Amino acid sequence: MTHLMAPRAEADSETDEEWEQAPELTAADQSPVKEQPVEEVVVEEKARPIQIVLAHEDDHKFELDTAALEKLLLQEDVRDLNVVVVSVAGAFRKGKSFLLDFMLRYMLNQSDSWVGADDEPLTGFSWRGGCERETTGIQVWSQVFVVNKPDGSKVAVLLVDTQGAFDSQSTIKDCATVFALSTMTSSVQVYNLSQNIQEDDLQHLQLFTEYGRLALEEIYLKPFQSLMFLIRDWSYPYEHNYGLEGGKRFLEKRLQVKQNQHEELQTVRKHIHSCFSNIGCFLLPHPGLKVATNPMFDGRLKDIDDDFKEALGNLVPLLLAPENLVEKEIGGAKVTCRDLVEYFKAYIKIYQGEELPHPKSMLQATAEANNLTAVAGGKDTYSRSMEMVCGGDKPYIAPADLERCHEEFKECSVRQFRSVKKMGGEDFCKKYQEQLEGELDEAYSNFHKHNEGKNIFYAARTPATLFVVMFTTYIVSGLTGFIGMNTIAVLANLVMGVALITLCMWAYVKYSGEFRDVGTIIDLLAETLWEQVGTDMSVDKGVLCFHRFFY
Repeated sequence: MTHLMAPRAEADSETDEEWEQAPELTAADQSPVKEQPVEEVVVEEKARPIQIVLAHEDDHKFELDTAALEKLLLQEDVRDLNVVVVSVAGAFRKGKSFLLDFMLRYMLNQSDSWVGADDEPLTGFSWRGGCERETTGIQVWSQVFVVNKPDGSKVAVLLVDTQGAFDSQSTIKDCATVFALSTMTSSVQVYNLSQNIQEDDLQHLQLFTEYGRLALEEIYLKPFQSLMFLIRDWSYPYEHNYGLEGGKRFLEKRLQVKQNQHEELQTVRKHIHSCFSNIGCFLLPHPGLKVATNPMFDGRLKDIDDDFKEALGNLVPLLLAPENLVEKEIGGAKVTCRDLVEYFKAYIKIYQGEELPHPKSMLQATAEANNLTAVAGGKDTYSRSMEMVCGGDKPYIAPADLERCHEEFKECSVRQFRSVKKMGGEDFCKKYQEQLEGELDEAYSNFHKHNEGKNIFYAARTPATLFVVMFTTYIVSGLTGFIGMNTIAVLANLVMGVALITLCMWAYVKYSGEFRDVGTIIDLLAETLWEQVGTDMSVDKGVLCFHRFFY
Protein backbone atom coordinates (compact mmCIF):
# COMPACT_ATOMS: atom_id res chain seq x y z
CA MET A 1 0.00 0.00 0.00
CA THR A 2 1.52 3.24 -1.13
CA HIS A 3 0.24 5.15 1.86
CA LEU A 4 2.07 2.87 4.27
CA MET A 5 5.30 2.85 2.26
CA ALA A 6 5.59 6.62 1.80
CA PRO A 7 6.89 7.43 5.31
CA ARG A 8 9.56 4.78 5.01
CA ALA A 9 10.69 6.13 1.62
CA GLU A 10 11.08 9.61 3.13
CA ALA A 11 13.07 8.18 6.00
CA ASP A 12 15.38 6.38 3.57
CA SER A 13 15.94 9.52 1.47
CA GLU A 14 16.78 11.56 4.58
CA THR A 15 19.22 8.89 5.65
CA ASP A 16 20.91 8.94 2.24
CA GLU A 17 21.32 12.74 2.43
CA GLU A 18 22.87 12.48 5.88
CA TRP A 19 25.22 9.77 4.59
CA GLU A 20 26.40 12.00 1.68
CA GLN A 21 26.92 15.05 3.93
CA ALA A 22 28.85 13.14 6.59
CA PRO A 23 32.66 13.68 6.64
CA GLU A 24 34.98 10.83 5.79
CA LEU A 25 35.71 8.58 8.74
CA THR A 26 38.23 5.94 9.48
CA ALA A 27 37.41 2.30 8.92
CA ALA A 28 36.96 1.83 12.65
CA ASP A 29 34.47 4.69 12.83
CA GLN A 30 32.46 3.81 9.73
CA SER A 31 30.74 0.65 11.00
CA PRO A 32 28.53 2.31 13.66
CA VAL A 33 27.49 5.00 11.16
CA LYS A 34 26.44 2.36 8.61
CA GLU A 35 24.36 0.49 11.25
CA GLN A 36 22.28 3.57 12.08
CA PRO A 37 19.86 3.38 9.09
CA VAL A 38 19.22 -0.31 9.84
CA GLU A 39 18.15 0.55 13.40
CA GLU A 40 15.63 3.09 12.09
CA VAL A 41 13.95 0.44 9.90
CA VAL A 42 13.68 -2.05 12.81
CA VAL A 43 12.21 0.49 15.23
CA GLU A 44 9.49 1.57 12.78
CA GLU A 45 7.42 -1.61 12.90
CA LYS A 46 5.15 -2.23 9.94
CA ALA A 47 1.43 -2.33 10.75
CA ARG A 48 -0.03 -5.83 10.67
CA PRO A 49 -2.81 -7.94 12.19
CA ILE A 50 -2.01 -9.14 15.70
CA GLN A 51 -3.64 -11.97 17.59
CA ILE A 52 -5.18 -10.87 20.89
CA VAL A 53 -7.35 -13.94 21.59
CA LEU A 54 -5.55 -17.21 20.92
CA ALA A 55 -7.53 -20.36 20.10
CA HIS A 56 -6.04 -23.65 21.32
CA GLU A 57 -7.35 -26.43 19.11
CA ASP A 58 -6.24 -29.30 21.36
CA ASP A 59 -8.38 -28.40 24.39
CA HIS A 60 -10.71 -25.82 22.75
CA LYS A 61 -9.66 -23.10 25.19
CA PHE A 62 -9.14 -19.41 24.51
CA GLU A 63 -6.34 -17.28 25.91
CA LEU A 64 -5.96 -13.50 25.93
CA ASP A 65 -2.58 -12.13 24.82
CA THR A 66 -2.60 -9.41 27.46
CA ALA A 67 0.82 -8.07 26.54
CA ALA A 68 -0.11 -7.55 22.89
CA LEU A 69 -3.43 -5.92 23.81
CA GLU A 70 -1.85 -3.57 26.35
CA LYS A 71 0.94 -2.62 23.96
CA LEU A 72 -1.68 -1.65 21.40
CA LEU A 73 -4.30 0.12 23.52
CA LEU A 74 -2.18 1.65 26.28
CA GLN A 75 -0.10 3.83 23.97
CA GLU A 76 0.10 7.32 25.40
CA ASP A 77 -1.68 9.01 22.48
CA VAL A 78 -4.74 6.69 22.49
CA ARG A 79 -5.21 5.14 25.94
CA ASP A 80 -7.53 7.88 27.24
CA LEU A 81 -9.52 8.31 24.02
CA ASN A 82 -13.01 6.89 23.64
CA VAL A 83 -12.78 3.79 21.48
CA VAL A 84 -14.75 2.74 18.40
CA VAL A 85 -14.57 -1.01 17.80
CA VAL A 86 -15.76 -2.34 14.44
CA SER A 87 -15.85 -6.13 14.34
CA VAL A 88 -16.79 -8.54 11.55
CA ALA A 89 -18.15 -11.98 12.48
CA GLY A 90 -19.96 -14.83 10.77
CA ALA A 91 -19.44 -18.20 9.12
CA PHE A 92 -15.97 -19.15 7.90
CA ARG A 93 -14.86 -18.60 4.29
CA LYS A 94 -17.42 -15.86 3.64
CA GLY A 95 -14.99 -12.97 3.05
CA LYS A 96 -14.76 -11.27 6.45
CA SER A 97 -11.02 -10.53 6.22
CA PHE A 98 -11.44 -9.47 2.57
CA LEU A 99 -14.00 -6.87 3.66
CA LEU A 100 -11.85 -5.65 6.57
CA ASP A 101 -8.96 -4.92 4.22
CA PHE A 102 -11.14 -2.47 2.29
CA MET A 103 -12.05 -0.87 5.63
CA LEU A 104 -8.33 -0.64 6.29
CA ARG A 105 -7.79 1.13 2.98
CA TYR A 106 -10.44 3.67 3.92
CA MET A 107 -8.85 4.39 7.30
CA LEU A 108 -5.42 4.84 5.70
CA ASN A 109 -6.65 7.12 2.92
CA GLN A 110 -9.90 8.94 3.71
CA SER A 111 -10.48 10.56 0.33
CA ASP A 112 -12.70 10.00 -2.70
CA SER A 113 -10.07 7.65 -4.15
CA TRP A 114 -9.72 5.54 -0.99
CA VAL A 115 -10.67 2.33 -2.83
CA GLY A 116 -7.27 2.38 -4.54
CA ALA A 117 -5.88 1.79 -8.00
CA ASP A 118 -7.16 -0.97 -10.27
CA ASP A 119 -3.82 -2.83 -10.20
CA GLU A 120 -3.21 -2.51 -6.46
CA PRO A 121 -3.26 -5.86 -4.58
CA LEU A 122 -5.37 -6.03 -1.43
CA THR A 123 -3.22 -6.36 1.69
CA GLY A 124 -3.73 -6.15 5.43
CA PHE A 125 -5.58 -8.89 7.26
CA SER A 126 -4.63 -12.30 5.91
CA TRP A 127 -7.16 -13.61 3.40
CA ARG A 128 -7.30 -15.99 0.48
CA GLY A 129 -9.75 -17.93 -1.64
CA GLY A 130 -10.53 -21.56 -0.98
CA CYS A 131 -12.56 -23.68 1.39
CA GLU A 132 -10.25 -23.93 4.43
CA ARG A 133 -10.35 -21.43 7.30
CA GLU A 134 -7.75 -18.68 7.52
CA THR A 135 -8.39 -16.67 10.71
CA THR A 136 -8.41 -18.22 14.19
CA GLY A 137 -9.32 -16.58 17.49
CA ILE A 138 -9.64 -12.79 17.38
CA GLN A 139 -7.25 -10.45 15.54
CA VAL A 140 -6.98 -6.66 15.55
CA TRP A 141 -5.04 -4.32 13.30
CA SER A 142 -1.88 -3.18 15.05
CA GLN A 143 -2.52 0.47 14.20
CA VAL A 144 -5.13 2.31 16.27
CA PHE A 145 -6.54 5.07 14.08
CA VAL A 146 -7.15 8.46 15.73
CA VAL A 147 -10.07 10.24 14.05
CA ASN A 148 -11.42 13.75 14.57
CA LYS A 149 -15.22 13.69 14.75
CA PRO A 150 -17.32 16.60 13.44
CA ASP A 151 -17.97 17.77 17.02
CA GLY A 152 -14.21 18.25 17.53
CA SER A 153 -13.64 15.23 19.76
CA LYS A 154 -11.01 12.61 19.04
CA VAL A 155 -11.74 8.89 19.07
CA ALA A 156 -9.62 5.78 18.59
CA VAL A 157 -10.83 3.33 15.92
CA LEU A 158 -10.01 -0.38 16.21
CA LEU A 159 -10.67 -2.92 13.44
CA VAL A 160 -11.34 -6.49 14.61
CA ASP A 161 -11.35 -9.74 12.63
CA THR A 162 -12.80 -12.93 14.11
CA GLN A 163 -12.51 -16.65 13.60
CA GLY A 164 -15.19 -17.94 11.24
CA ALA A 165 -17.96 -20.00 12.78
CA PHE A 166 -18.95 -23.57 11.93
CA ASP A 167 -15.69 -24.83 10.46
CA SER A 168 -14.70 -28.48 10.83
CA GLN A 169 -12.38 -27.81 13.79
CA SER A 170 -14.57 -25.64 16.02
CA THR A 171 -17.20 -26.74 18.51
CA ILE A 172 -20.44 -24.86 19.07
CA LYS A 173 -18.90 -23.51 22.30
CA ASP A 174 -15.87 -22.21 20.35
CA CYS A 175 -18.10 -20.40 17.86
CA ALA A 176 -20.32 -18.99 20.60
CA THR A 177 -17.34 -17.78 22.64
CA VAL A 178 -15.69 -15.93 19.73
CA PHE A 179 -18.94 -14.35 18.57
CA ALA A 180 -19.97 -13.39 22.11
CA LEU A 181 -16.56 -11.88 22.95
CA SER A 182 -16.50 -9.80 19.76
CA THR A 183 -20.10 -8.65 20.28
CA MET A 184 -19.50 -7.70 23.93
CA THR A 185 -16.40 -5.65 23.12
CA SER A 186 -17.46 -4.03 19.83
CA SER A 187 -19.54 -0.93 19.23
CA VAL A 188 -20.52 -2.16 15.76
CA GLN A 189 -20.82 -5.88 15.06
CA VAL A 190 -21.03 -6.71 11.35
CA TYR A 191 -22.80 -10.07 10.97
CA ASN A 192 -21.46 -11.35 7.66
CA LEU A 193 -23.94 -13.66 5.86
CA SER A 194 -24.13 -15.17 2.40
CA GLN A 195 -26.99 -14.55 -0.05
CA ASN A 196 -29.86 -14.32 2.45
CA ILE A 197 -30.89 -14.32 6.11
CA GLN A 198 -31.92 -17.90 6.83
CA GLU A 199 -33.83 -18.92 9.93
CA ASP A 200 -30.82 -20.85 11.24
CA ASP A 201 -28.74 -17.65 10.96
CA LEU A 202 -31.17 -15.96 13.33
CA GLN A 203 -31.18 -18.95 15.68
CA HIS A 204 -27.38 -18.97 15.82
CA LEU A 205 -27.41 -15.22 16.47
CA GLN A 206 -29.88 -15.80 19.31
CA LEU A 207 -27.65 -18.51 20.81
CA PHE A 208 -24.44 -16.50 20.52
CA THR A 209 -25.88 -13.26 21.91
CA GLU A 210 -27.53 -15.11 24.79
CA TYR A 211 -24.15 -16.70 25.57
CA GLY A 212 -22.67 -13.21 25.69
CA ARG A 213 -25.54 -11.83 27.77
CA LEU A 214 -25.04 -14.57 30.37
CA ALA A 215 -21.45 -13.43 30.89
CA LEU A 216 -22.44 -9.86 31.72
CA GLU A 217 -22.58 -9.16 35.45
CA GLU A 218 -25.38 -6.64 34.97
CA ILE A 219 -28.12 -6.97 32.39
CA TYR A 220 -28.92 -3.67 30.77
CA LEU A 221 -32.06 -2.88 28.81
CA LYS A 222 -30.08 -3.41 25.58
CA PRO A 223 -26.84 -5.23 26.43
CA PHE A 224 -25.20 -4.70 23.00
CA GLN A 225 -24.93 -1.70 20.69
CA SER A 226 -25.10 -1.84 16.89
CA LEU A 227 -25.63 -4.89 14.71
CA MET A 228 -25.23 -4.67 10.95
CA PHE A 229 -26.46 -7.60 8.88
CA LEU A 230 -24.21 -7.68 5.82
CA ILE A 231 -25.76 -9.89 3.13
CA ARG A 232 -23.03 -10.89 0.66
CA ASP A 233 -23.73 -12.02 -2.92
CA TRP A 234 -27.27 -10.58 -2.86
CA SER A 235 -29.04 -11.94 -5.96
CA TYR A 236 -32.45 -10.26 -5.76
CA PRO A 237 -31.92 -6.56 -6.53
CA TYR A 238 -35.25 -6.59 -8.40
CA GLU A 239 -36.95 -7.15 -5.01
CA HIS A 240 -34.70 -5.08 -2.76
CA ASN A 241 -32.01 -2.78 -4.13
CA TYR A 242 -28.37 -3.08 -3.12
CA GLY A 243 -27.31 -0.94 -0.20
CA LEU A 244 -28.72 0.29 3.07
CA GLU A 245 -32.27 1.24 2.04
CA GLY A 246 -32.93 -2.06 0.31
CA GLY A 247 -31.42 -3.85 3.29
CA LYS A 248 -33.64 -1.92 5.69
CA ARG A 249 -36.83 -2.97 3.89
CA PHE A 250 -35.59 -6.56 3.59
CA LEU A 251 -34.66 -6.74 7.29
CA GLU A 252 -38.00 -5.35 8.40
CA LYS A 253 -39.71 -8.26 6.66
CA ARG A 254 -37.29 -10.84 8.04
CA LEU A 255 -37.48 -9.66 11.66
CA GLN A 256 -41.17 -8.83 11.67
CA VAL A 257 -43.12 -10.54 14.47
CA LYS A 258 -46.48 -11.78 13.20
CA GLN A 259 -49.42 -13.14 15.14
CA ASN A 260 -49.69 -16.23 12.94
CA GLN A 261 -46.01 -17.13 13.40
CA HIS A 262 -45.00 -20.08 15.52
CA GLU A 263 -44.05 -19.10 19.06
CA GLU A 264 -40.46 -20.28 18.48
CA LEU A 265 -40.04 -17.92 15.49
CA GLN A 266 -41.52 -15.03 17.45
CA THR A 267 -39.17 -15.68 20.38
CA VAL A 268 -36.07 -15.55 18.16
CA ARG A 269 -37.05 -12.20 16.68
CA LYS A 270 -38.03 -10.66 19.99
CA HIS A 271 -34.72 -11.78 21.50
CA ILE A 272 -32.66 -10.16 18.72
CA HIS A 273 -34.58 -6.88 19.04
CA SER A 274 -34.06 -6.94 22.82
CA CYS A 275 -30.28 -7.40 22.58
CA PHE A 276 -29.20 -4.55 20.27
CA SER A 277 -29.80 -0.82 20.49
CA ASN A 278 -29.56 -0.43 16.74
CA ILE A 279 -30.02 -3.01 13.97
CA GLY A 280 -29.34 -2.39 10.28
CA CYS A 281 -28.82 -4.35 7.08
CA PHE A 282 -26.76 -3.78 3.94
CA LEU A 283 -27.18 -5.76 0.70
CA LEU A 284 -23.90 -6.32 -1.14
CA PRO A 285 -23.74 -7.78 -4.68
CA HIS A 286 -21.50 -10.64 -5.77
CA PRO A 287 -17.93 -9.44 -6.54
CA GLY A 288 -17.78 -11.45 -9.79
CA LEU A 289 -16.69 -14.81 -11.16
CA LYS A 290 -13.01 -13.85 -11.30
CA VAL A 291 -13.04 -13.34 -7.55
CA ALA A 292 -14.88 -16.59 -6.87
CA THR A 293 -13.04 -18.95 -9.24
CA ASN A 294 -9.55 -17.56 -9.82
CA PRO A 295 -7.06 -19.06 -7.32
CA MET A 296 -4.56 -16.30 -8.18
CA PHE A 297 -6.93 -13.46 -7.30
CA ASP A 298 -5.13 -11.01 -5.01
CA GLY A 299 -7.78 -8.33 -4.54
CA ARG A 300 -7.06 -6.10 -7.54
CA LEU A 301 -10.04 -3.90 -8.36
CA LYS A 302 -9.83 -4.64 -12.08
CA ASP A 303 -11.01 -8.20 -11.33
CA ILE A 304 -14.02 -7.06 -9.26
CA ASP A 305 -17.43 -6.22 -10.75
CA ASP A 306 -18.47 -2.57 -10.84
CA ASP A 307 -21.68 -3.19 -8.87
CA PHE A 308 -19.66 -4.58 -5.99
CA LYS A 309 -17.20 -1.68 -6.03
CA GLU A 310 -20.04 0.84 -6.06
CA ALA A 311 -21.82 -0.82 -3.14
CA LEU A 312 -18.54 -1.18 -1.27
CA GLY A 313 -17.93 2.53 -1.74
CA ASN A 314 -21.17 3.17 0.13
CA LEU A 315 -20.78 0.51 2.83
CA VAL A 316 -17.36 1.34 4.24
CA PRO A 317 -17.97 5.09 4.83
CA LEU A 318 -21.32 4.14 6.36
CA LEU A 319 -19.36 2.31 9.07
CA LEU A 320 -16.18 4.37 9.32
CA ALA A 321 -16.81 7.95 8.20
CA PRO A 322 -16.12 10.35 11.12
CA GLU A 323 -19.76 11.42 11.33
CA ASN A 324 -20.94 7.78 11.47
CA LEU A 325 -18.53 6.39 14.07
CA VAL A 326 -20.23 4.71 17.03
CA GLU A 327 -18.26 4.93 20.28
CA LYS A 328 -18.21 1.88 22.53
CA GLU A 329 -20.51 2.14 25.54
CA ILE A 330 -21.13 -0.23 28.45
CA GLY A 331 -23.95 0.58 30.84
CA GLY A 332 -24.42 3.97 29.19
CA ALA A 333 -20.80 5.05 29.86
CA LYS A 334 -18.25 5.67 27.11
CA VAL A 335 -15.35 3.20 27.08
CA THR A 336 -11.75 4.31 26.56
CA CYS A 337 -8.92 2.20 25.18
CA ARG A 338 -7.64 1.73 28.73
CA ASP A 339 -11.09 0.54 29.85
CA LEU A 340 -11.37 -1.87 26.92
CA VAL A 341 -8.25 -3.72 28.08
CA GLU A 342 -9.85 -4.37 31.47
CA TYR A 343 -13.12 -5.50 29.91
CA PHE A 344 -11.27 -7.97 27.70
CA LYS A 345 -9.49 -9.37 30.76
CA ALA A 346 -12.73 -9.74 32.70
CA TYR A 347 -14.69 -11.32 29.85
CA ILE A 348 -12.03 -13.85 28.89
CA LYS A 349 -11.84 -15.07 32.50
CA ILE A 350 -15.54 -15.81 32.43
CA TYR A 351 -15.25 -17.89 29.26
CA GLN A 352 -12.18 -19.68 30.58
CA GLY A 353 -14.12 -20.82 33.66
CA GLU A 354 -16.94 -23.30 34.05
CA GLU A 355 -19.61 -20.95 35.39
CA LEU A 356 -21.46 -20.64 32.10
CA PRO A 357 -23.45 -23.51 30.59
CA HIS A 358 -21.94 -25.06 27.49
CA PRO A 359 -23.96 -24.28 24.37
CA LYS A 360 -24.98 -27.37 22.42
CA SER A 361 -25.73 -28.20 18.83
CA MET A 362 -29.35 -28.40 17.75
CA LEU A 363 -29.09 -32.20 17.44
CA GLN A 364 -27.65 -32.59 20.92
CA ALA A 365 -30.20 -30.25 22.46
CA THR A 366 -33.05 -32.05 20.69
CA ALA A 367 -31.71 -35.47 21.69
CA GLU A 368 -31.50 -34.36 25.32
CA ALA A 369 -35.05 -33.05 25.18
CA ASN A 370 -36.27 -36.36 23.67
CA ASN A 371 -34.59 -38.42 26.34
CA LEU A 372 -35.66 -36.19 29.23
CA THR A 373 -39.24 -36.38 28.00
CA ALA A 374 -39.00 -40.18 27.90
CA VAL A 375 -37.52 -40.18 31.43
CA ALA A 376 -40.39 -38.02 32.68
CA GLY A 377 -42.92 -40.34 31.02
CA GLY A 378 -41.40 -43.45 32.59
CA LYS A 379 -41.25 -41.83 36.02
CA ASP A 380 -44.87 -40.71 35.75
CA THR A 381 -45.99 -44.25 34.87
CA TYR A 382 -44.11 -45.64 37.88
CA SER A 383 -45.56 -43.03 40.26
CA ARG A 384 -49.14 -43.66 39.13
CA SER A 385 -48.70 -47.43 39.52
CA MET A 386 -47.20 -47.09 43.01
CA GLU A 387 -49.95 -44.66 44.06
CA MET A 388 -52.51 -47.35 43.23
CA VAL A 389 -50.70 -49.75 45.60
CA CYS A 390 -49.60 -47.54 48.50
CA GLY A 391 -51.02 -44.07 47.86
CA GLY A 392 -52.26 -41.77 50.56
CA ASP A 393 -55.71 -43.40 50.68
CA LYS A 394 -54.37 -46.98 50.60
CA PRO A 395 -53.80 -49.11 53.72
CA TYR A 396 -50.44 -50.29 54.98
CA ILE A 397 -48.77 -52.94 52.80
CA ALA A 398 -46.12 -55.43 53.85
CA PRO A 399 -42.58 -54.20 53.00
CA ALA A 400 -41.81 -57.37 51.02
CA ASP A 401 -44.91 -56.90 48.85
CA LEU A 402 -44.08 -53.23 48.36
CA GLU A 403 -40.56 -54.07 47.20
CA ARG A 404 -41.91 -56.68 44.78
CA CYS A 405 -44.30 -54.09 43.31
CA HIS A 406 -41.43 -51.63 43.03
CA GLU A 407 -39.29 -54.04 41.00
CA GLU A 408 -42.23 -54.89 38.74
CA PHE A 409 -43.21 -51.27 38.09
CA LYS A 410 -39.59 -50.21 37.66
CA GLU A 411 -39.06 -52.83 34.98
CA CYS A 412 -42.25 -51.70 33.25
CA SER A 413 -41.15 -48.03 33.30
CA VAL A 414 -37.70 -48.82 31.90
CA ARG A 415 -39.32 -50.90 29.17
CA GLN A 416 -41.57 -47.95 28.33
CA PHE A 417 -38.52 -45.63 28.20
CA ARG A 418 -36.73 -47.95 25.78
CA SER A 419 -39.79 -48.24 23.54
CA VAL A 420 -40.02 -44.47 22.96
CA LYS A 421 -38.36 -43.26 19.73
CA LYS A 422 -35.44 -41.08 20.77
CA MET A 423 -32.58 -39.25 19.05
CA GLY A 424 -28.92 -39.62 19.98
CA GLY A 425 -28.22 -43.33 19.58
CA GLU A 426 -27.92 -46.20 22.04
CA ASP A 427 -24.87 -44.95 23.94
CA PHE A 428 -26.34 -41.46 24.36
CA CYS A 429 -29.67 -42.85 25.61
CA LYS A 430 -28.04 -45.28 28.05
CA LYS A 431 -27.09 -42.56 30.55
CA TYR A 432 -30.68 -41.32 30.59
CA GLN A 433 -31.92 -44.84 31.27
CA GLU A 434 -29.53 -44.98 34.23
CA GLN A 435 -30.85 -41.58 35.34
CA LEU A 436 -34.42 -42.96 35.20
CA GLU A 437 -33.49 -46.03 37.24
CA GLY A 438 -31.83 -43.85 39.88
CA GLU A 439 -34.86 -41.56 40.13
CA LEU A 440 -37.19 -44.57 40.44
CA ASP A 441 -35.12 -45.98 43.32
CA GLU A 442 -35.28 -42.59 45.02
CA ALA A 443 -39.05 -42.46 44.52
CA TYR A 444 -39.36 -45.97 45.99
CA SER A 445 -37.49 -44.82 49.10
CA ASN A 446 -40.09 -42.09 49.58
CA PHE A 447 -42.98 -44.49 49.02
CA HIS A 448 -41.42 -46.90 51.53
CA LYS A 449 -41.20 -44.20 54.21
CA HIS A 450 -44.76 -43.12 53.49
CA ASN A 451 -45.95 -46.72 53.82
CA GLU A 452 -44.12 -47.19 57.12
CA GLY A 453 -45.89 -44.12 58.43
CA LYS A 454 -49.20 -45.96 57.98
CA ASN A 455 -48.06 -48.80 60.29
CA ILE A 456 -49.88 -48.11 63.55
CA PHE A 457 -47.15 -49.84 65.53
CA TYR A 458 -44.44 -47.87 63.74
CA ALA A 459 -46.33 -44.63 64.39
CA ALA A 460 -46.69 -45.56 68.08
CA ARG A 461 -43.05 -46.57 68.43
CA THR A 462 -41.88 -43.24 69.82
CA PRO A 463 -44.53 -42.81 72.55
CA ALA A 464 -44.31 -46.52 73.40
CA THR A 465 -40.54 -46.28 73.78
CA LEU A 466 -40.78 -43.20 75.98
CA PHE A 467 -43.55 -44.82 78.07
CA VAL A 468 -41.41 -47.95 78.56
CA VAL A 469 -38.49 -45.74 79.66
CA MET A 470 -40.71 -43.93 82.16
CA PHE A 471 -42.21 -47.17 83.49
CA THR A 472 -38.80 -48.83 83.82
CA THR A 473 -37.22 -45.87 85.59
CA TYR A 474 -40.28 -45.63 87.88
CA ILE A 475 -39.84 -49.28 88.94
CA VAL A 476 -36.06 -48.81 89.35
CA SER A 477 -36.62 -45.66 91.40
CA GLY A 478 -39.06 -47.41 93.71
CA LEU A 479 -36.89 -50.50 94.25
CA THR A 480 -33.63 -48.60 94.79
CA GLY A 481 -35.34 -46.14 97.13
CA PHE A 482 -36.79 -49.04 99.15
CA ILE A 483 -33.37 -50.65 99.67
CA GLY A 484 -31.65 -47.34 100.45
CA MET A 485 -29.82 -46.68 97.15
CA ASN A 486 -30.97 -43.07 97.05
CA THR A 487 -28.46 -41.85 94.43
CA ILE A 488 -29.66 -44.34 91.84
CA ALA A 489 -33.27 -43.57 92.78
CA VAL A 490 -32.73 -39.84 92.19
CA LEU A 491 -31.03 -40.56 88.85
CA ALA A 492 -33.91 -42.82 87.79
CA ASN A 493 -36.42 -40.10 88.74
CA LEU A 494 -34.44 -37.60 86.66
CA VAL A 495 -34.50 -39.89 83.61
CA MET A 496 -38.22 -40.47 84.12
CA GLY A 497 -38.83 -36.71 84.24
CA VAL A 498 -36.82 -36.12 81.06
CA ALA A 499 -38.75 -38.90 79.29
CA LEU A 500 -42.05 -37.40 80.40
CA ILE A 501 -41.08 -33.93 79.15
CA THR A 502 -39.88 -35.45 75.86
CA LEU A 503 -43.18 -37.31 75.45
CA CYS A 504 -45.16 -34.13 76.03
CA MET A 505 -42.98 -32.22 73.58
CA TRP A 506 -43.39 -34.96 70.93
CA ALA A 507 -47.18 -34.90 71.38
CA TYR A 508 -47.22 -31.11 70.91
CA VAL A 509 -45.13 -31.35 67.72
CA LYS A 510 -47.44 -33.98 66.24
CA TYR A 511 -50.54 -32.01 67.19
CA SER A 512 -49.44 -28.52 66.12
CA GLY A 513 -47.03 -29.26 63.27
CA GLU A 514 -44.50 -26.81 64.74
CA PHE A 515 -40.86 -27.55 65.65
CA ARG A 516 -40.79 -30.45 63.20
CA ASP A 517 -37.00 -30.74 63.45
CA VAL A 518 -37.34 -31.38 67.19
CA GLY A 519 -39.94 -34.06 66.50
CA THR A 520 -37.63 -35.72 63.97
CA ILE A 521 -34.79 -35.84 66.52
CA ILE A 522 -37.08 -37.38 69.15
CA ASP A 523 -38.25 -40.03 66.64
CA LEU A 524 -34.65 -40.88 65.74
CA LEU A 525 -33.63 -41.23 69.41
CA ALA A 526 -36.66 -43.43 70.14
CA GLU A 527 -36.01 -45.56 67.05
CA THR A 528 -32.35 -46.02 67.98
CA LEU A 529 -33.28 -47.03 71.53
CA TRP A 530 -36.00 -49.39 70.27
CA GLU A 531 -33.67 -51.11 67.82
CA GLN A 532 -30.86 -51.35 70.38
CA VAL A 533 -33.10 -52.98 72.99
CA GLY A 534 -34.61 -55.25 70.36
CA THR A 535 -31.15 -56.37 69.22
CA ASP A 536 -30.04 -57.08 72.78
CA MET A 537 -33.19 -59.11 73.44
CA SER A 538 -32.65 -61.12 70.27
CA VAL A 539 -29.08 -61.89 71.32
CA ASP A 540 -30.25 -62.95 74.80
CA LYS A 541 -32.87 -65.26 73.28
CA GLY A 542 -30.26 -66.79 70.99
CA VAL A 543 -27.90 -67.44 73.87
CA LEU A 544 -30.73 -69.01 75.91
CA CYS A 545 -31.73 -71.34 73.06
CA PHE A 546 -28.09 -72.32 72.52
CA HIS A 547 -27.72 -73.10 76.26
CA ARG A 548 -30.90 -75.24 76.34
CA PHE A 549 -29.88 -77.16 73.21
CA PHE A 550 -26.54 -78.28 74.63
CA TYR A 551 -27.35 -78.52 78.30
